[in-house]
Amino acid sequence: MTCPICDDTTETFIDERSNITYYHCNTCEYIFKSPECHQSIAEQKSRYDLHENHEDHPGYKAYFERFLDFVLPLAGAPETALDFGCGRSSLLAKLLAERGIGCDYYDPLYYPENLHDSKKYELIVSTEVFEHLHDPKAVFGELVKRVESKGYLAIQTQFHPNDIEVFKKWYYHQDPTHIVFFRSQTFRVLSEKYGCEFVEDNGKNMVVIRKR
Repeated sequence: MTCPICDDTTETFIDERSNITYYHCNTCEYIFKSPECHQSIAEQKSRYDLHENHEDHPGYKAYFERFLDFVLPLAGAPETALDFGCGRSSLLAKLLAERGIGCDYYDPLYYPENLHDSKKYELIVSTEVFEHLHDPKAVFGELVKRVESKGYLAIQTQFHPNDIEVFKKWYYHQDPTHIVFFRSQTFRVLSEKYGCEFVEDNGKNMVVIRKR
């Protein structure tokens, strides 16, 4: 199968425990589950509704603080931001507001009317969203359009180990709503395709990209 990110040829492997077929691109290091594993919006929402992410939980707040501690020193001094795929919580938007950054938030399941077609932002953040996307390349392109010139896109998603046997034992792909998996190389390729500069990654799960 052709890689949806870079159009190169992929190799196929099967996770024997689940009998799920995966496709791995050696060029951009993208891995994706076979399309029949994609879940409907209703199926995804039923699982998300089980998440107990309370805004007053110290661990949940610390989770976002770590993200901002990595992103904001690289993103200059943005005044406007969008949290894309925020889930039920607006906590990340509130934390950005505490830092003087006005932040809108959008989620296709919980806040589907919060996306303004003509509005652009100096910073767009997206945490634990990309692994759920049926077409991450298209979403990446749409987000770049919403970033102001010389603005930033910051994404958090767990980087896969890029070793098939290790990948099979990896916890992250066992969530049925997680259907696509990335490395920093994947985001480097996407950045090049959409005229962006890859700024930095943390080697684990975060990338910062600048629109030229």
